[in-house]
Amino acid sequence: MTIQTQPTSASVLEYLETVPDLVMRTDSARLVTLMQASTGERPVMWGDSMVGFGQRRYRYASGREGDWFVVGFAPRAKAISLYLNVDFDKHAGTLARLGKHKLGKGCLYVRRLDDVDERALAELVAASVTAARAST
Repeated sequence: MTIQTQPTSASVLEYLETVPDLVMRTDSARLVTLMQASTGERPVMWGDSMVGFGQRRYRYASGREGDWFVVGFAPRAKAISLYLNVDFDKHAGTLARLGKHKLGKGCLYVRRLDDVDERALAELVAASVTAARAST
């Protein structure tokens, strides 16, 4: 089984300019800066709606493997999905400081960056980068 979402040559800047919500578009630009600083990698479009930084190979215990970005995000209709490789349970204190957010498996959802503590968010992104790079 192969993951369908792959890196593309599409322009991240051009994609972000199409985000209809001005605040979400601005927040996305802020996330590019934050994630680029944390990874040292340039942003790359993955599929038609995800912005990823870096690339890593993963392998599950089942034997399934593939390539994925180290960290990334996608501006969605109701929130920005941040794709992180971090055990949220181990970062409960940071999440408590973060502010308004929701969690999914491997995803952190924020409506607006002004609703969260950006230092706490940067800590989570940095922890995710460390965890992702350690698992390759």
